[in-house]
Amino acid sequence: MSASLLHNSIPAAADNTTAVVLECQNLTKAYPMPKGLSYVVLENLQLSIAQGEFVSIIGHSGCGKSTLLSMIAGLNPISGGNILLNGAPIKGPGPDRGVIFQSPSLLPWMSALENVLLGVNQVFSHESKLTRHDIAAYYLSRVGLEDALHKKAKDLSQGMQQRVGIARAFAIKPSILLLDEPFGMLDSLTRAELQDSLLEVWNREKITAVMITHDVDEAIFLSDRVIMMTSGPRAQIGDVLNIHLDRPRERKEVLEHPDFYDYRGHLIAFLEG
Repeated sequence: MSASLLHNSIPAAADNTTAVVLECQNLTKAYPMPKGLSYVVLENLQLSIAQGEFVSIIGHSGCGKSTLLSMIAGLNPISGGNILLNGAPIKGPGPDRGVIFQSPSLLPWMSALENVLLGVNQVFSHESKLTRHDIAAYYLSRVGLEDALHKKAKDLSQGMQQRVGIARAFAIKPSILLLDEPFGMLDSLTRAELQDSLLEVWNREKITAVMITHDVDEAIFLSDRVIMMTSGPRAQIGDVLNIHLDRPRERKEVLEHPDFYDYRGHLIAFLEG
């Protein structure tokens, strides 16, 4: 089936029968400039994301992808419109959003376990110390770090540090995962390994996820939908591509799927156009 027959220009949730977790309503972000002018990064953006969806957002640099993610995270104030998470307006950062940045920003003098426990101790303060330890250790084991729980963050490779960042985000059981180019600083082999690790944990947890990426293949491999942003200023959603690939996914099967290169061609054509 041709990917051109699968894309959907309406930026709504993939399944209208599924509960909407995140909704952006007429979302606008503008920065003040001299002489009373403003630079409008995003304008009247509309987006709905359903429970359990994995959505990637792609577009050229400067189109407002990371700005959008930072507003959802509550780290960047909204200029106009609303962002609703589970029906409630976002008013600042909160543990209902797990963020995985390009750089995991670990505390270097702490162990992998201690870095994950920082969030777990806050969110699950009502649980016993043993339970909190087990939660952190479980998610570190899920990303392949069961033998590195007590290694200092400064002694971990860049890829291992990012695994800690992934475990930290899942461990607080957020309503939504926000991933800002989480593998952008890694070499291609490590990047593929971490994509597989992320997907393995996500397949178990099915936490709604929104990821910013410049990698078209990564977007196809991980996502249920790929949101394509128009170039800024005043960026909006230009197109939406539904990815109809069965889950769980294996890399080899995805690359050999007859629709893979149709999907890829559609995304590249949008970016080049």
